[in-house]
Amino acid sequence: MKTYQDLIDCGQDERCRMDFIRSAVNEHKSSDLYKTAVDAQLYYEGENPTIAKYEKIIYDLQGRAHVDMYAANHKIKSSLFTRNVDQQNGYLLGNGVAFNDAETKNRLGTQEIPFDQQVSYAAEYALIGGVSFGFWNLDHIDVFEITEFAPLYDEENGALMSGIRFWQVADDKPFRATLYEPDGYTDYIQRRGEDLMPLAQGKRKYREFVSRSKVDGAKIYGGENYPCFPVVPLQNDSKCRSAICGKRNTLDAYDLVNSNMVNNVDEGNLIYWILSNCGGMDDLDDAKFLERLRRTRVVHADNDENTTVTAQTIEAPVEGTIASSETLRNQLYEDFQMFNAAAVSAGNQTATAIWATYEPLDLKTNKFERQVTKFINGILKLAGINDKPSYTRDKIINKTEETQVVLMGAEYVTQEYITKKLLTIWGDTDMAEDILKQMAAEDLNKFNGELDGDAEDIATPTEEEAINAAEEAVGKTLNGSQTASLISVIQQLSDGNLTEGQAARILMTAIGVTREEALAIIRGEE
Repeated sequence: MKTYQDLIDCGQDERCRMDFIRSAVNEHKSSDLYKTAVDAQLYYEGENPTIAKYEKIIYDLQGRAHVDMYAANHKIKSSLFTRNVDQQNGYLLGNGVAFNDAETKNRLGTQEIPFDQQVSYAAEYALIGGVSFGFWNLDHIDVFEITEFAPLYDEENGALMSGIRFWQVADDKPFRATLYEPDGYTDYIQRRGEDLMPLAQGKRKYREFVSRSKVDGAKIYGGENYPCFPVVPLQNDSKCRSAICGKRNTLDAYDLVNSNMVNNVDEGNLIYWILSNCGGMDDLDDAKFLERLRRTRVVHADNDENTTVTAQTIEAPVEGTIASSETLRNQLYEDFQMFNAAAVSAGNQTATAIWATYEPLDLKTNKFERQVTKFINGILKLAGINDKPSYTRDKIINKTEETQVVLMGAEYVTQEYITKKLLTIWGDTDMAEDILKQMAAEDLNKFNGELDGDAEDIATPTEEEAINAAEEAVGKTLNGSQTASLISVIQQLSDGNLTEGQAARILMTAIGVTREEALAIIRGEE
C-alpha cells in the first residue's frame, strides 16, 4: 500500500506525482478493504453477490460438471444487512447531534448541507465500508466513501496525512482525481486517450480570499490552509472493518436456505406420470402423450392390456426448511446485535422489559458512538469550535411509564430539565424552546398577579377526589404508577411549582385524558 512518505518522496516532480496517484488508486482498488466495501454495498442494496453467482451443478457419468438448466433456481436476497445498518445509524443519530451551544450546529453546516445529514451519511458509509471520511470544507462537511477515497497514512504514527479522491462516471468518460495534502489540494483529469494531468489552477489553498468588482469580476487575491489536515476518518471500529465482516457466511446461508425453499416449492409443483404396460412407447410417444394431455386433458387407456395411467406429485420439505430459516434468522439477529421489534410487539410491555431488549444494540452502539464522537471532535477542531457532542438514542418506549418515572423525580431537578426530558419522551424535542418561553410567561403572569393582589389561590382537590375524578374520566382503575404521577402533579400544583396549564399537559400523557378532563381533575370539578 502507498503511504504519505511515498508521496513525499515524489517531491515537486509533477510527473512522479501523477504516476503516484494512478498507482495509489489502483493499489487501493485491489485491496481487501476496497473489495469488502464493494460487496458490502451490494448487500446493503439487497443484492447478495454470493447468491447472485450461485448455480446448481449436476455431474455426468464421466464426472464432468454441468449447470443444471432445468431445475428451479430462484435467488432470494434478504435485507437483514440493510436493516442492521439503518437501525444502528438511526438509533444513534436519528434525533441528531446535540451541543452545549445551540449555535454550534449552525456553524458546522448550511441549510443546503446540514450537519446532522452529513454525519448520518458518514456513519452509514462507515458501517458499510468500514471507514468513511469527512472533509471540512469551510462551512460544511463533504463526506467520502472508502470506494472513492484512497487514504495515505503516516508510516510512523498511523495518522491520516493525505488522500486521493477519485471518480469516473463511466468507462468512456474522463477519470478525475483530487489530491488532498496538508498544504492544499490539486485537481487532476485524464481524458480518453490522454495521460493524467493537473488542471490549470495547480495546487490551491483550502480557504481562498476572493475580491469582486464590476470591472474585474471575481479575483482570488490570497488564501490559507487549516492548522491540520482537513480530512477526518470515521471508523466503524479500530480496525476499519465493515459491519458485515464475520457475518457474511451466515447471511449467505440464510439467503440460500430461503432460495432453496422457494425452489423446492416450485419443483414440488411437478407432476409426473406412471404409464404401466406401455413399454413399447419411446421418447417421441411420451412427448405426444404429454402434448395431448395438456391440450385435451383426456387420457385413453387400453384396459384389455391392463394399461394404467397414474399421476404422481412431489411434496416439498417445507417444514424443515422453515425451521432452518428461523434458526439462521435468529442467529443473525444475535450476531448483528440487532433490536428485534417482534420481542416487544405483544401486549403492553413494561419499560424494564423494553429496555432489556435493547441491551445488545446498546453494547454495539456504545462502541460506535466512541468513533462518531472522535470524528465530530476532529471536525470541531478544524472549525475552531470548543464544544462537546451528545446524542439521544431513538428507542421504542412505554411513554406512559417513562413519563411517570420522570415525574416521580421532579422535586429533585429543575423545571427546565423535566420539561426537556418529557418532550424528548413525547418526541417533541424541537418544541422545547417555545414551551419553555410559554412557561416563563405563565410564571411571570402568575408573579405579577400576586403582586397586584389579583391572584386567587388555586383550590386543588384532595388526593382521593383527584383519583376518583381521574378514574371516572378514563373509565377504569388507575394503576400504581398512574396514581403516583397524579398525586405528584396535585402536590406540585398545590405548592405552586406547576401552573394549571403545565399540570394539565402532564396529566394528558400520564393517565391518557383530554385537556378538558385534565383541567376538571385538577380543579375538582364534576
